[in-house]
Amino acid sequence: MGGLIPQSFIDDLVSRADVVEIVNARVPLKRKGKEYMACCPFHNEKTPSFTVSESKQFYHCFGCGAHGTALGFLMEYENLDFIDAVEELAKEYNLEVPREQGVQKAHDNKQPLFDILEQANKLYQQQLKQNERAVAYLKQRGLTGEIAKRYQVGYAPDGWDFLASRYSQNKMQTDALIRTGMLVKKDNGGYYDRFRDRIMFAITNRRGKVIGFGGRILDKGEPKYLNSPENALFHKGLEVYGLYEAKRATRDLTRIVVVEGYMDVVALAQFGISYAVASLGTATTKEQIQLILRTTPEIIFCYDGDTAGRKAAWRALENTLEVIRDGQHARFLFLPDGEDPDTLVRKEGKQAFEQLLADATSLSDFMFEHLMQQCDTRIPEGQAKLAEITKPLLARMPDSMFKDLLLEKLSSISHVATARLQSAPPAVQQPPSKPVQSGNTRPAPKGLRNAIALLLQHPELAVETEIDQVMKDSDIAGIPLLYELHRTISSSPDISSAALLERFRQHDGFTALNRLHTYEVPGITDIDTRKSLYVDSVKHLTAYLLDSARSDRLSELEQKVSTSGLASLSDAEKQEYNKLITSG
Repeated sequence: MGGLIPQSFIDDLVSRADVVEIVNARVPLKRKGKEYMACCPFHNEKTPSFTVSESKQFYHCFGCGAHGTALGFLMEYENLDFIDAVEELAKEYNLEVPREQGVQKAHDNKQPLFDILEQANKLYQQQLKQNERAVAYLKQRGLTGEIAKRYQVGYAPDGWDFLASRYSQNKMQTDALIRTGMLVKKDNGGYYDRFRDRIMFAITNRRGKVIGFGGRILDKGEPKYLNSPENALFHKGLEVYGLYEAKRATRDLTRIVVVEGYMDVVALAQFGISYAVASLGTATTKEQIQLILRTTPEIIFCYDGDTAGRKAAWRALENTLEVIRDGQHARFLFLPDGEDPDTLVRKEGKQAFEQLLADATSLSDFMFEHLMQQCDTRIPEGQAKLAEITKPLLARMPDSMFKDLLLEKLSSISHVATARLQSAPPAVQQPPSKPVQSGNTRPAPKGLRNAIALLLQHPELAVETEIDQVMKDSDIAGIPLLYELHRTISSSPDISSAALLERFRQHDGFTALNRLHTYEVPGITDIDTRKSLYVDSVKHLTAYLLDSARSDRLSELEQKVSTSGLASLSDAEKQEYNKLITSG
């Protein structure tokens, strides 16, 4: 359903959400005093520095600086945009997201894109049932109707205008088809279907919404597979095919197998191996690996044993090194020549295939086997070379016990001391840079940080004092932000601190506000001192701005008098000039 989500609903949702519940469902927390702690899910660390505050309703990592509300956590952890995160958070509390009509730029509204892709998906599935040739192809590949339905497999008919002709009279839907890449513009005008005579695999996001398609040709032809192009919904480096379906099939996934093709995923599911996904490309990206390891502690990369397969596996290993944490495992399975998961599971069966998975090569073994092929470690020269080419790889890893163990193994093979392997290259000395001149920007006056932090953390303080209009147009960074915060609270007096922060997510000052959300204002001992400090800070800032404005205006008039004489001033300016001089 299209339309804007009412701001009041978002405010209420964020205020209702319990950040402890949201985080704990994804990252197990342990209570420590008044707060909860865990190892940060956004960077590798040995000692927990990730805290979740029940009273303040935010999470914060003292290691990497990650910080935010329950809504912000969903955006960062699940890699969702704002609207998707709102819908996901509402789903957590069994709330239906309302929509209202309003002014919204077409290219900012993604709902029409989701709608048109879902319609196309249903059409493709209907066409599959009606096309004997497509059904025969899938049966020949061993696929049942049950699995085809689970993975929303369809068929795009042969012809250039299956979709184009159906939506030609609706400009909005045609535009949505173009934006999602389902239709392609002709050079001489008009449009044609991107997918023709192909088995269609619906690519869903983590919430089960269709965001794109993969199409496989039935007969011989090129390209064998055709994907939706990158668009506002679909970024192939951030998604994996089959993850949503795998999570639905198994509540607590203990491992996920990464394969190369859509047919491999559905074929394995046909044989009861419902925890396979495809990376939508030849190389598995760092973001895809992070997504998978947030779902399960073990990832198994399954590739062909040929040169191309091993090259793809090595790229996957390099990306895995950057994100793997203690307690997580990565392994590699290389299939016999001429086999892929689809053909092998049909030939050998589920039990034999799962035994291959159980015997897959560990990341550490694969890494050292691969690198040692380039070195003769029987001689010192080869040992030194192994250390030289391995050290940069391990340097990409965040600190962890796993990294320490890999360094020890490298030390054992190369006979180079672990301390030497951990040492960083000497830093290149750079000449000292001159301080950047900030032009007309004036330094932030005393009390500004305190005032913003206090108001953000305690919106109820807005009633303690008025906010002067002089702050609205100030050229001092931060002053207009304080004014906006105050006005926002005035229009929604019951807004919570978390909801107030989320109101400013698209604001240029959000990064600063996010930091100030956890800033401990010095000197606060109780509610009274908090009120007093806020009121005093606002009064000081207002006086500072008014005095600055008076000084600037006086300088302007004095410059005019100095240049052209007193007679150059109008009567009103003369009165203003005299008043400014006497008041100073």
